[in-house]
Amino acid sequence: MTTFILIHGAFQGGWIWKPVATRLRAAGHLVFAPTLDGCGERAYQLRPGITTETQAEELAGFLWSEDLRDVVLVGASAGGMVMAKVAELARERIRRLVFSDALALMHGECIRDITGGQMSVETELAVGPTRDDRYQRFRQELDEDMAAWAADRSTVHPIGCFTSPVVLENFWDQDWDASVIWCRQAGKPGEPHQRRCAETLKANWHELDTGHFPMLTMQDALIRIILEG
Repeated sequence: MTTFILIHGAFQGGWIWKPVATRLRAAGHLVFAPTLDGCGERAYQLRPGITTETQAEELAGFLWSEDLRDVVLVGASAGGMVMAKVAELARERIRRLVFSDALALMHGECIRDITGGQMSVETELAVGPTRDDRYQRFRQELDEDMAAWAADRSTVHPIGCFTSPVVLENFWDQDWDASVIWCRQAGKPGEPHQRRCAETLKANWHELDTGHFPMLTMQDALIRIILEG
């Protein structure tokens, strides 16, 4: 049995990992897919001061409170940054890292450096697409019912996670057992970004011929990488 923490990306919640989490649990693994502070069903908690670092501190505290060890962290999209900070904070509890078409920023960079541009919704607390924007994005990869299911659950994301430089003072200097997945049909963060991560970490390199949401479109292949590295 392996313990997995599945970390979602921007505009999502733990719900996006439901199909993968269900299958991993059915295979006998211990799986958590938490919703990050200010996201998903926790969007009502939006407030000033939520950043990648505060979200990671909460998850690191969860690892400690549950006394979880030999954990495999899987981060998707913006969840890659939360994963990296959790790993830095709880090094002794981590077995392996999986970057699933994930952002992997260096210390001092911010997500807006990579993604750029404004979105349909921008407030002093949050940023994100409208429900229709999100539906159209999901519809590029998913059938109509699944796209609607995902769009209905999408929310805005704490703005500090996009605009505050990440704080990773020693993550990139450590040795990690890591895998990096580049999704060929996805746009940003893109292949050069994923290559930089893989080369810096000397990570296993994987390519999936799908878009940005392999946890919904290519579950078999993604689960195999999550299990095997």
